[in-house]
Amino acid sequence: MGVGGEVPVRPQKTGSFKDLVVWQQAMDLAVAIYEETKRWPKEESYGLTSQVRRAATSIPSNIAEGYGRETRGAYLQFLRVAQGSLKELESQLLISQRTSVAPNGTVDPLLERVESVGKLLRLLLRKLEQA
Repeated sequence: MGVGGEVPVRPQKTGSFKDLVVWQQAMDLAVAIYEETKRWPKEESYGLTSQVRRAATSIPSNIAEGYGRETRGAYLQFLRVAQGSLKELESQLLISQRTSVAPNGTVDPLLERVESVGKLLRLLLRKLEQA
């Protein structure tokens, strides 16, 4: 038993968080966000651009941090934070689209990536919750 009676996660894990497809896709999404936001208006640098970048980097970061925790409960908690950051990113992208901060046609491909990462994240959460 781990801290507080929690079941340790380590015995079931192999490899690295970098082997997780969800982490890989979240990293690709974060890089795509950085590339896209380079084209956004400079006056948004400290506003929406900064918020979008923080949300995007939070997703793979929380997946990795959760993976490094000792208990399933802690891992799940960080995956839920990543899920929240993903929803935050989705909302911010929709705001950038509605306010024309993002150039026309550039947000939809990013939203498709958000959806893909979300599906993988939900799958991982479900798998860990059932373990």
